Amino acid sequence: MRNHRAQPLVILATFALVACTDGAAPRGAGKVSLALSTVQTSAVLSAPTGQAVTASLEAGGPETFTDDSKNTLAITSVELVLRKVELKPVERSNCESGSGPEPSQPTAANPASDGNQANEMNDAAEECEELEAGPILVDLPLGGIERMFEATVPAGTFDELRFQIHKPSDDGDAADHAFLVAHPDFAGISVRVKGTFNGAAFTYTSELNVEQELRFNPPVVVTAGTPAKLTVSLDLSGWFRSSDTLVDPATAEQGGVNEDLVRDNIIRSFQSFKDNDEDGQDDAHEGEDGAHH
Repeated sequence: MRNHRAQPLVILATFALVACTDGAAPRGAGKVSLALSTVQTSAVLSAPTGQAVTASLEAGGPETFTDDSKNTLAITSVELVLRKVELKPVERSNCESGSGPEPSQPTAANPASDGNQANEMNDAAEECEELEAGPILVDLPLGGIERMFEATVPAGTFDELRFQIHKPSDDGDAADHAFLVAHPDFAGISVRVKGTFNGAAFTYTSELNVEQELRFNPPVVVTAGTPAKLTVSLDLSGWFRSSDTLVDPATAEQGGVNEDLVRDNIIRSFQSFKDNDEDGQDDAHEGEDGAHH
């Protein structure tokens, strides 16, 4: 039996959403909730002619993809280890993840520190108030959307969501140690995918250890009277794919010919957006109320 139905209770107890503040007086607070989704967006479902990979899915069931070469990939389980989530206010241009300019692309990924080292997000401006959390194990709701947790954050306008895809290690970090006591098979693993490729069962694992920076366009406004429901969407259709052709997940393991390809595909697959109607679609493309127009 899949265990993601039980995960939200765990996340509510152990996972906190944090927000940088500008060091000024309290501005009030508002509610923000975060969901994970693998629902395919309208853009994916209406892919242009010539798109070779097609998908079929059913909420709670496997996601199945095929290509013109008659390869078939069925994904039955996707688990991620996440830690350190934060919202960046628009006025905090110097809340950087380490050195270097703020990324100009909607999605960016930076190398993350190991659990026993100072994280790049915590080395940002001293006035940023942050609460560390995790690591936690998230079992993605295949073909669906699942609200994971709700938190109270300082009122404001936020243009970026940041979090880590984290590779836990038992090398002195207390949080990692506690996580590995509960999940010993995730030592040194941040991503685990199970399924079949052309009928043969596979288990793909990755040591991916990166910090994701996802832009909101337009920015998200949070006030005491205006809570925000946010969704992080993952497009699994491109994870094991080179151009229009599916690739065998076995070739993407460490040292495999497609290791870097799949790693980069996973990083690019994340999107974040406001989703008040909780349908896994960006409200900015549906209207201000989240309704389809």
